Amino acid sequence: MKKKTIIILLAVGAAGAGLLAWDRARSAASEAAPALSAAGAERGPIVLQVSTTGRVVANLDVAIKCKASGEAVLLPFDVSDPVKKGDLLVQLDPTDEERNAKQAELSLSAYQAKLAKAQRELLVAEKRLATENSRAETALKAVTAHRDDARAKARRVKELLDKKLASEEDAETAETAAVQAEADLKNASIRIEELKVDELALDVKREDVRLAATDVERGHIALSDAQQRLKETKVMAPMDGVVSSREVQTGQIISSAISNVGGGTTLLTLSDLSRLFVLASVDESDIGKVALEQPVTITADAFPEERFRGKVVRIATRGLNTSGVVTFEVKIEVQSRNKSLLRPEMTTNVEIIAASKEDVLLVPNEAVSRKRGQPICQVAQADGTAEERPVEVGLTDGVNTEITAGLTEGERIVLPAGKAESQWRREGTLSARGMMRATGARRR
Repeated sequence: MKKKTIIILLAVGAAGAGLLAWDRARSAASEAAPALSAAGAERGPIVLQVSTTGRVVANLDVAIKCKASGEAVLLPFDVSDPVKKGDLLVQLDPTDEERNAKQAELSLSAYQAKLAKAQRELLVAEKRLATENSRAETALKAVTAHRDDARAKARRVKELLDKKLASEEDAETAETAAVQAEADLKNASIRIEELKVDELALDVKREDVRLAATDVERGHIALSDAQQRLKETKVMAPMDGVVSSREVQTGQIISSAISNVGGGTTLLTLSDLSRLFVLASVDESDIGKVALEQPVTITADAFPEERFRGKVVRIATRGLNTSGVVTFEVKIEVQSRNKSLLRPEMTTNVEIIAASKEDVLLVPNEAVSRKRGQPICQVAQADGTAEERPVEVGLTDGVNTEITAGLTEGERIVLPAGKAESQWRREGTLSARGMMRATGARRR
């Protein structure tokens, strides 16, 4: 009896050991087999985004400087104050420039008086010369006639003397009168020549008038310059905007932006906030996806609940190489109504919508692998096997991939664990399954 009991116990023990070994072998085989899971091909939207950061800039920033130098006596605006075009921004002490303008005005008056005097002298000289010319011409005619008469009389007396009808004395008197008439004619001719010299002297007076007129013109220019420098002691706003910075205080000495080698003192910066832009740096690997007019979503840490809309308005032609990393500047105009919340130099997060589609067939990224360059998916069959099927793919957003051919909605796609991992997972972000679960939760 004891012997039979021992045999039974040994048989049960052997059977138990066999069952334990079989269970361990089955577990080991199960662990060795790859764990499979499946996901359905579903229809939905997909968006291809280029994510980066940027900074807010104004439409225009104008550094206000002053052409004049002097002490700032009035600064009516401070940082963040709005200003209108033509508003007084800075007033310098005008005392010196007012004195210079007055001196230039007096100099101009002196030049004008000299011109008037020269003009009067010229007029008097012209009239005197005209009178002298007229008198000389009249005298020339008179002495010419007198000479002719005296010469004729002398000839007649000589003829009478030859006929013994006149005395020698009468002949000599007539000849003397004729010689005197010749001398008078010569003097009259000399006077005509002297008046030609006076004509040259008149040209000198005309030149004096021109020089005086030049001095008057120079005085006008000097006065205009002095008045302009006086005007430049007031700095007016060149446009509507907001004071974004102010560099000087009342009582500070301002250096001219024109005469100073260093470019003068910057008084303040005026920003045009009628339009706002974001300057974003896009990596060279993504710049090919960016195009003009693409919509952009902008967020800022200062306003976590706000979303700002924008569009791409400029893409830099040349990249910027920083420590071997090449980026391209993309200018984005903020267009949403709440853009006034943003301020220049704020850091923003930017998502450029490079492409988007609605109602397309989607599968998880890890469901797509490649075989000899051809995208394939493992499609679950009714008998529990998987069919390898070539597919055509479209957009991918890092989580899902668009299938354009090869699958139909509702088919189950086998996801081999540990085999297919998306690029975003390899980069250390959330797992593809975690993202899919989050996407599913959002869709619900």
